[in-house]
Amino acid sequence: MRQPIRIGLVGFGWMGQAHSRSYLSIPRYFPEAPFRPVLAGVADTVPARISQAVDDFGYASGTADWRELVGRPDLDVIDITAPNAMHQAIAEEAAAGGKHIFCEKPVGISAEATARIEAAARRAGAITGCGYNYRWAPLVRYAKQLVETGRVGTPTHYRGRFFSMYGRDRLGLLSWRFLHDRAGYGALSDIMSHAIDMAQFLYGPVRRLVATRDTFVRERPLPKPGAGTHYDRGSPDDPTGEVTNEDYVGALVEFENGARGTLEADRAIFGPQSQMAFELNGSKGAISWDHEKLNQLRLYLPEEQPEDGFIEVLGGDRFHRQANLVPGGGNSIGFEDMKIIEAYEFLTSVSNGHPHDPGFDAALANAEVAAAMIRSWRSERWEDVESLRID
Repeated sequence: MRQPIRIGLVGFGWMGQAHSRSYLSIPRYFPEAPFRPVLAGVADTVPARISQAVDDFGYASGTADWRELVGRPDLDVIDITAPNAMHQAIAEEAAAGGKHIFCEKPVGISAEATARIEAAARRAGAITGCGYNYRWAPLVRYAKQLVETGRVGTPTHYRGRFFSMYGRDRLGLLSWRFLHDRAGYGALSDIMSHAIDMAQFLYGPVRRLVATRDTFVRERPLPKPGAGTHYDRGSPDDPTGEVTNEDYVGALVEFENGARGTLEADRAIFGPQSQMAFELNGSKGAISWDHEKLNQLRLYLPEEQPEDGFIEVLGGDRFHRQANLVPGGGNSIGFEDMKIIEAYEFLTSVSNGHPHDPGFDAALANAEVAAAMIRSWRSERWEDVESLRID
């Protein structure tokens, strides 16, 4: 009999719904799993979302009070997809209640908040997970394997970026993501966090950096309460409010392994639509991957290839977890397939009682780099990445 893992979800917006679909998909795509996800409860402040969660997704119950949900003794996992400013209170209460915790990035609204959340979960012995889902693309796992086995040689260069057009529309609504008091920083917290995580996942810790930022769209139409996301738009006649965090962050970085590189994130750019991408170079070769073409990897290993230049490697069932999703070679997977793998890997850690990677320790390492970027754009100097771990 499969072990039930009872899940309480806080925040049933589009990401909460993606998490829910992922949990529901695990028995279908991973029939070998020794556990069974149970959608035991949901919390959201919008009544229509609660009804949708219960009626369409099969949640056992719903509430407008997240504290009521988190305080339930029958839950094993609290999954947090609420706005960033709520993460700390929810995570700390979940840890105090003996729950395991999955939280979408950024775990904390600030680096200091992330450190406090990580410390609370660690002291409670909670197994934690963080939503750096691009790590789980099968071809990214292959790139990691190539780096770790030395097939690209000594790391020399890294260029990571996340360019997304979701904020390019000047009539895009002023959702919580554009407000510092609800989201924290903008592009830094939202999409640069993915670029930082990917860089450190593939090449190890960043040692020091110099960074800059800008806000290109300074006002946006106000949304109606309980409606609209950062993908929705208003009209030219709507009242507007001030954008209080940044659209762009860029940094030159040095890794502890000696490699040099760049990291960039922009949510108001024209052209790339969801370009979470990297190029890395070593003394023996190079690798390039782009989420917009997530089923393709560009690979250059001159000592192993019969001809000079990049070759294209297509995704297929020989790569990490892809056989569970679709058989054969060259058959594509998508964004939510990465979330399914992410959910499966996290619940596997919970089931086994083992620490999960990426957990809140990885989120703190990410926040430490982000904190150095903030110090740098203020000082206009190189800044060291400093530990913020609370012992």
